[in-house]
Amino acid sequence: MTDFGPDRYSSDVLADFSRRGTPAPPRKVEATDDLVVEETETGFSGAVVAREGRLVTLEDYFGKRRVFPLGPGFLLEGEPVELILPTVKQQGMLRSASGSVAVTDHTARVARGSRIFVEGRHDAELVEKVWGHDLRVEGVVVEYLEGIDHLDEVLRDFAPDAGRRVGVLADHLVAGSKESRIADAVMRGPFREHVLVVGHPYIDIWQAVKPARIGIESWPVVPRGIDWKHGVCDALGWPHDDQADIAHAWQRILGRVSTFNDLEPALLGRVEQLIDFVTA
Repeated sequence: MTDFGPDRYSSDVLADFSRRGTPAPPRKVEATDDLVVEETETGFSGAVVAREGRLVTLEDYFGKRRVFPLGPGFLLEGEPVELILPTVKQQGMLRSASGSVAVTDHTARVARGSRIFVEGRHDAELVEKVWGHDLRVEGVVVEYLEGIDHLDEVLRDFAPDAGRRVGVLADHLVAGSKESRIADAVMRGPFREHVLVVGHPYIDIWQAVKPARIGIESWPVVPRGIDWKHGVCDALGWPHDDQADIAHAWQRILGRVSTFNDLEPALLGRVEQLIDFVTA
């Protein structure tokens, strides 16, 4: 008979249980705008778009929103985390959405005679959202052309001079494009000393918003012959049957823009250049 020594069944198998390590608490992460997380109970994934009290609102790729309580129960890149309110940072020098020093002690300035013209309503709304503070401080009005094809007619009516300069922001201003030919003609025309036409390389102002801000890696490539905005909405799975759908899509994109950091550098420099020109 084999001798097993002391009774091998006499010890308590749970005796060491209380000494075993407990799981580490989830890492605390501030629920800042655009942070993409997954709520573990429902599996809903989305970017942080709002906070109110102890609640956080997430918006998924298709624009659907859901509200959850802050705290544990979220995954960030597969890691369990606890969402907390962002830390309120001590205010230093105030900055406007464009990154310029915010002016807080001024009264509204009477509008200058000079103007900045952009191609359409969406361009104007984006410029206003990011540079609106700067433009009001400088007394600069932004108007839209409904397409750069009307530029020559608009300039003849406006009659720019030394005290009424015009800056123009054009879409798709690349070599060989229709826009570049129109810009070249204007810059050789009778108002060339008082007009500056600059542009960005994007087909539409939508592309000047960093694609990551709406949860995609890059803007869809739309085949020739298809309206670009409709093609983009179709590729992203967004409604695009009529102009109301396109307007809703733009508001979704514009809603993800807060500061200059949300825009591509190719647009930033051109707008700053125009503001400098019309306020010189």
